[in-house]
Amino acid sequence: MKPYTSRVSEKKRLSVNDLQALKNRGEKISCLTAYDASFSTVLDKAGIEVILVGDSLGMVFQGHATTLPVTMDDMIYHTACVSRGCNRALVVADLPFMSYTSLLAAAENAARLIQGGGANMIKLEGARPDVVGFLVGNGVPVCGHLGLLPQFINCLGGYKVQGRELPDAERIISDAVSLEKAGAGLLILECVPASLAQTISQQLSIPVIGIGAGIDCDGQVLVLYDILNIGSGRRPKFSKDFMEGATSIEEAIHNYHIAVKEARFPTIEHSY
Repeated sequence: MKPYTSRVSEKKRLSVNDLQALKNRGEKISCLTAYDASFSTVLDKAGIEVILVGDSLGMVFQGHATTLPVTMDDMIYHTACVSRGCNRALVVADLPFMSYTSLLAAAENAARLIQGGGANMIKLEGARPDVVGFLVGNGVPVCGHLGLLPQFINCLGGYKVQGRELPDAERIISDAVSLEKAGAGLLILECVPASLAQTISQQLSIPVIGIGAGIDCDGQVLVLYDILNIGSGRRPKFSKDFMEGATSIEEAIHNYHIAVKEARFPTIEHSY
């Protein structure tokens, strides 16, 4: 494989259309989480295309056991910090637990993330094509999230792989199609078998970003703290310590970016 060289303008903020163009030409999309301006700046300079301000901040930044305690005020604060730190990467922000229980609540909270936080796109968990369609119809780009849903952890009973059984896999495929039809411009698949993620990535026209979903997704996302090996808990199977062999944080992030772009990460050992 030829070494990766960027074909995307370094001078403008990336858009959903730019990510779509990457998928259309078969170029992988690199994504990492960030929660502050300093790390956001480093990720931006490394070429990371999507910065996800995830409600994972509840666990890796605030020290909670789950993402459930994260509030809208938390998300707006951290999204604003990240947005101020980068000029090129697309900033995607999570709608936190119970913040989109109705169309009106989803719209009001999405507006807060965009107007107060500077988000370019919002992300929500689960099969909610009604919410996706309403938001997109009102000018809000939406990223869906299927597979392991951290906001549903009390229903799922633990952080475990989803879609292993045929009925569950078929449901996830159906949900993915419904989100795309509703207008989602991006989809994150978390902790599903690589073969299922490959099927969905091939079936959907929109980009599919995997986390613990194998190499055949259109891109990859990981929690920044995990790849820098500074997390407080055990690093997930699907992640990798990119600080190993690196001489700086900047080099580790660059190595992750290039490994994703050149389809050298994830390997089988990071997949299900």
